[in-house]
Amino acid sequence: MSAIKQFAIDKWLVYEAYQVVKANAGSAGVDKQSIEDFEKDLKRNLYRIWNRMSSGSYFPPPVKAVAIPKKTGGERILGVPTVADRVAQMVAKRVIEPSIEAKFLPDSYGYRSGKSALDAVGVTRERCWKHDWVLEFDIKGLFDNIDHSLLLKALEKDVECEWAMLYIKRWLTAPLQMADGTLVERNRGTPQGGVISPVLYK
Repeated sequence: MSAIKQFAIDKWLVYEAYQVVKANAGSAGVDKQSIEDFEKDLKRNLYRIWNRMSSGSYFPPPVKAVAIPKKTGGERILGVPTVADRVAQMVAKRVIEPSIEAKFLPDSYGYRSGKSALDAVGVTRERCWKHDWVLEFDIKGLFDNIDHSLLLKALEKDVECEWAMLYIKRWLTAPLQMADGTLVERNRGTPQGGVISPVLYK
């Protein structure tokens, strides 16, 4: 007799999430497990993710910090989750994305499902014939400094899934593991590179 799970998560949803993660490829996280390694025991690995997420006992491992040089100088820190954690994040993403996607403005192209930078360029080319001015601005360190409490408050308006909110809170505070192995606790911001991160900004 199987134990009653706290959250009803379809096993097929976990498998579909894995298929998307596999298609997106990506490198190994802190556990050094590649997608190929993950597939060697695929059934058990997917079951473990489903079992922990369904029972409320899933806690993400640290995120691997990778420094990427900026064109303007300096470095941007990308956070690379483990393959298993990318699958877990994809499960949550596929559940919450439809309700969040509906809130985006039509002219929003960043991190949008079914939209790309080329779509934005196409619209820009059309409009450059109608307007002789351009407004450009950038929020310095946006992703690194987002207030978790404000972000969660905004998400609660659109995300009704209890278990998704539970795990989003845990992903937001998962520590960064630096190249020398030290762990950096996080109480604000989100690491660029996570599966779930782009969906959180509407």
